[in-house]
Amino acid sequence: MNSGDAKVRRTLQLRFTLPAADSGQLAAMIKAAAPFYQMFGNAQVRLLQNVDDPAKFVQEIEYEAQEDWELSRQRIAGDVRMQTYLQAWRAMLPGAPEIDVYQEV
Repeated sequence: MNSGDAKVRRTLQLRFTLPAADSGQLAAMIKAAAPFYQMFGNAQVRLLQNVDDPAKFVQEIEYEAQEDWELSRQRIAGDVRMQTYLQAWRAMLPGAPEIDVYQEV
């Protein structure tokens, strides 16, 4: 197995606040973007809404990708599909989301 065949498992979390949130519209947007998420490789996506503060959300994307592809975050960020998706997000969000990438230990 060469380094291009090695897989890494990651969990991406986006935390954001939508003061006038329509969770149905947000869920529909995420569902429509399902093909995009597969760019990450074998992705599972879920949207969580804070029970105590319904304007707060967390979107989790768990994915498995080629190690060499995942390590090239600049290439991912520059992808046209990624840019289009991020523009749609920015149109919905009043501020910048908090983004973290985790690995299981």
